[in-house]
Amino acid sequence: MKKILLALTAVAAMTGSASAADLAARPYVKAPVAAPVANWTGFYVFGGGGGGLSNADQHVQTTVGAIPLTIDQRQGGSGWFGTVGAGYDWQFSGTWVAGVFADGQFGNIRATIQDPIAGITGNQKLETSWAAGVRLGWLVAPNVLSYVNGGYSGAHFGSTNFMTLAGVPAGIHLDGYNRNGWFIGGGVENSLNFFGITSPGWFMKTEYRSAFYNAKTSNELFDVTNTLVGRDIRANSWNQTISTSLVYRFNWTGPVVAKY
Repeated sequence: MKKILLALTAVAAMTGSASAADLAARPYVKAPVAAPVANWTGFYVFGGGGGGLSNADQHVQTTVGAIPLTIDQRQGGSGWFGTVGAGYDWQFSGTWVAGVFADGQFGNIRATIQDPIAGITGNQKLETSWAAGVRLGWLVAPNVLSYVNGGYSGAHFGSTNFMTLAGVPAGIHLDGYNRNGWFIGGGVENSLNFFGITSPGWFMKTEYRSAFYNAKTSNELFDVTNTLVGRDIRANSWNQTISTSLVYRFNWTGPVVAKY
């Protein structure tokens, strides 16, 4: 009996010591705060500029007596432009981003127009254009998006004043006109933090775009009377552009998503 009492007393003493040790003061360790998770969902605006190339397949036609004369040729040109726009993106399945956007361009992309039958030449300027489309991208890194895009586009081409081969006004012109078409392109968008610049919400994107506009038949007109010369030029238009824009994303700094 004494041995049993001694054993119970020893166990009680050991249990009490362990409980006292457990109740002793311990240093407080604060749970780590999760860093903000990059979130591409939200609205954005952008503005920038770039350069472009213009190509057109032209069909010049006239009639001399009862004999029709036609000439087919390809002409081109180049120039600069500015752009502004806005859009909305959705991030899904972790690394995918889809969005809609619209933008407008203004500038000075000129293409040559020639009438070899009359020996006259002039320039036609792509003055303004617009685009509305969709894009789909994949996150190469949390703050770097590689994407493709496409959609509808419209453009206004300015009037053309012809010159003779001697470099003097020919007294003949083409009126300006509007055309619609479509575009396809792609690019890369990244936060400025990618370059070590601390600027939450600010991004930069570089984009290539190829736009195709429907063919248009334009009648040559006399400058003074604005009457028909009797020749017309039918041409389509293919424009390629490369632009760099500064982008601001309104929700880039939030929300904070914590995982434990």
